[in-house]
Amino acid sequence: MAPSPQTPGIVAGRLSPQVLGENFADIAPPLTPHEALVAADRCYFCYDAPCTAACPTSIDVPLFIRQIQAGQPEAAARTILGQNILGGMCARVCPTETLCEEACVREAAEGKPVEIGRLQRHATDTALSRPQPFQRAAPTGRRVAVVGAGPAGLACAHRLAMLGHDVTLLDARPKPGGLNEFGIAAYKSVDGFAQEEVAWLLGIGGITLRSGERLGETVTLDGLRAAFDAVFLGIGLTGVRALGLAAAGARVRPAVEFIAEVRQAADLDAVPVGRRVVVIGGGMTAVDAGVQAKKLGADEVTIVYRRGREHMSASVYEQDLAATNGVRLVTGATPVGLRLNGSGGLVEFARPDGESFTIHADEVLTAIGQTLGAVPGEIALDGGKIVVTGPGRTSLAGVWAGGDCASGGDDLTVTAVAEGRDAALDIHATLAGR
Repeated sequence: MAPSPQTPGIVAGRLSPQVLGENFADIAPPLTPHEALVAADRCYFCYDAPCTAACPTSIDVPLFIRQIQAGQPEAAARTILGQNILGGMCARVCPTETLCEEACVREAAEGKPVEIGRLQRHATDTALSRPQPFQRAAPTGRRVAVVGAGPAGLACAHRLAMLGHDVTLLDARPKPGGLNEFGIAAYKSVDGFAQEEVAWLLGIGGITLRSGERLGETVTLDGLRAAFDAVFLGIGLTGVRALGLAAAGARVRPAVEFIAEVRQAADLDAVPVGRRVVVIGGGMTAVDAGVQAKKLGADEVTIVYRRGREHMSASVYEQDLAATNGVRLVTGATPVGLRLNGSGGLVEFARPDGESFTIHADEVLTAIGQTLGAVPGEIALDGGKIVVTGPGRTSLAGVWAGGDCASGGDDLTVTAVAEGRDAALDIHATLAGR
């Protein structure tokens, strides 16, 4: 397909469906049963295991690996899912290299940790092919509204349903999943897994999903507080920080929009991408966007970050993944200008020492952070996020919050799951009068 006449250098259909299929195949395919047994045999089954301490959801890692070793992957899955109901997705996207696997004693001794993430996927994939092992408690007669069907909201809703409450799960998008559905690189979660996992989770019953419901538009916090016994906000970060530069000659848009477009595309060969792409940012979103652009057929992709590599929130693994896929990484530079060029655009950068340079670009993707969307003014905020104390309690009675929208945390799926789960337990205790 020729470049769009409206946007020079933006192309689609450059790669064959076969090549695109290979490019967007599962980045870490599942272990075979034999491979899982071999991987499990490497675990020392530590007492007071550092891997468990490093897991934000406190999964008993040695226990579930021993269960795999004993040929009981379903029991292993229950161990995992009892702590992290989205353990299947976390096994695919969690930065295990900086959490449980970094803490593994094998990593310290040999430089090669037990493959905890892939073993977790082996167990949870087994469970998701069967009815879930969790049952609802006797109905409490209490009704809870959960706003946001991302990781925090889903974890909260499932735990509340387990405890016998009736949950109404509201989300602004047409599909549930939040970050897991719209914000993760397509090569990390393939074959519609995010929706498969959500459908399995909702199978517990007691959860009514209402899509197309946006807080402050179709529903209000005051209305929800009046209609329900408790409210949980898991609304994520829906705003995007602006680059602050006039865009002339290059298409400029948030990296999260580009990632979502690729995730939702029916045909990858129809997704437009610049021949020369510049990604501004230093986190996993920047890497996901950059690698996807390259896999779609961009000739040149450059990630530019304002500080040194050691300050990037993208892990060393993610940085190496970008390099392996042909993405160039430039550090210590800040964008200061965008201007028109005959063949596309030029992005001008400056270094702290006053040096400046330019990079040709047909498309610029910004991954410089997200902001909280519209939240009622009466709820306390700090640093652009909802203030929470204890397990998700906000400044408003009867309202809890968790995930990316709440203060604290690491803006990770696994952290959001832990916060949603713990808030649900606190909601339950509060409704029970404890």
